[in-house]
Amino acid sequence: MTLSLTLGMSIGVRRTFWMMWGELSGVALVSIAAVAGVATIMLNYPALFVVLKYIGGAYLLYLGVQLFRSRGRMALSRDLQSKQVISRRTLAGQGFLTAVSNPKGWAFTISLLPPFIDRAYPIIPQMSILLIILLVIELICLIIYARGGRSLGTFLDKKGGTGLLNKTAGTLMIGVSGWLVAG
Repeated sequence: MTLSLTLGMSIGVRRTFWMMWGELSGVALVSIAAVAGVATIMLNYPALFVVLKYIGGAYLLYLGVQLFRSRGRMALSRDLQSKQVISRRTLAGQGFLTAVSNPKGWAFTISLLPPFIDRAYPIIPQMSILLIILLVIELICLIIYARGGRSLGTFLDKKGGTGLLNKTAGTLMIGVSGWLVAG
């Protein structure tokens, strides 16, 4: 989302769509791998799933606390500030790499998706529905962030704007970790 926000501010929403397609491809790959792997673990070792759930919750709690405590600054790279032309392929690759290499994305996907899988039904149709829902929501959020980038840029440049945003996001992440462990 931060990449979408940053690119929306620097190169515009239309060009940011190339990054979004790469991001969605990466999210799909991560989701399929996470659900397939965790579904296998869940079917064969249900106690291990409980342990993974608590580890995922603890990790999300750690990330939430770190985000809450960070002071953060919004900084665009020099390449983006100069509005240098970035190829469509580079933007798509950047989106894909961001999604695939993000440990928070893996942790979130592994923690969130498996509880929605019912062992009594075939996994592939369930995964397909989950994936469609996840990708539609992800695309909507990416568009919102890219479009909001210009107006948020002014807010984030003001003193304390990024800190407030980090505190809000950190609090939400802490809440998600508590929900994960309790649910």
